Amino acid sequence: MNAVAHPAEFALVPLLAGPRALARANGHVEASRYAGFMLGPALGGLLAAGGGAQVALLADAGTFLALAAAGVALARRARVPAQREAPGRARDGIVLLARDADLRLAVGVVFVSLLFMTATPAAMVVFATESLDVGERGYGLLMALWTAGMATGALGLARRVPPGCLAAGALVAVAIQGAGIAAPSLWVLAPVAAAGYLVGGLAHGTKNVLVRTLIHERSPQHLCGRAYAAYNGLRNGAEIVALTCGGVLIATAGARWTLLLAGGLPVLVALAGLAARRSIQARRAPAW
Repeated sequence: MNAVAHPAEFALVPLLAGPRALARANGHVEASRYAGFMLGPALGGLLAAGGGAQVALLADAGTFLALAAAGVALARRARVPAQREAPGRARDGIVLLARDADLRLAVGVVFVSLLFMTATPAAMVVFATESLDVGERGYGLLMALWTAGMATGALGLARRVPPGCLAAGALVAVAIQGAGIAAPSLWVLAPVAAAGYLVGGLAHGTKNVLVRTLIHERSPQHLCGRAYAAYNGLRNGAEIVALTCGGVLIATAGARWTLLLAGGLPVLVALAGLAARRSIQARRAPAW
């Protein structure tokens, strides 16, 4: 379902928000998703505890019906134009990402960074309970700080990045996110971990909004959904690889080394991306 719903939602955003409010709208979309990740399991648990699993499942089904009704209402409000031209090819999204220099660089760096970063959740459980010795509550607090940072970055920081700096801003955010993951593995102290996860979360939420907005600005309206579907497919594929390899790395090298690699390597990748972008811009500059 998400493979269809997310690209459709992405294509609706510019029709509803307009070109001048894309970053703000994308920030609200991302922040609402983070709130769902935090509140959904808690509400589901309360419903299951109070009325049993059947009540929780019926409530879950009701949310899907509400989303379907909201989607229809939003499509009508956006006045989605009728598709009069040929539907095009499924690969058009990935072709668009590959042809645009800024999209190719930003999406490429995000893809490579996720091959490492997504090993973090599994490693952090072991790192918090064994290396930091803060227990399950401490681990929960670290995750809460990360999520709070994501929401703050999505709502407050991303919209402050100028439109011409979206790609560079996304690369800087990848570097800061990686540093937030790696720092606690170098200085194994609870305050360092708390600060690192708050800053890393801020960069994570900012990066997600900047990449979304960059794809919106560089994609024709009729290709928005396909471009995001291609990006989402690359992102999900990278996360599957990272989760699989992360478990092996934790078992062989330990949680601390896993976090150092999961955060440190993306920093290097992002810095290489920034250097490549600077070189591209230098070649584009007119000679006097």
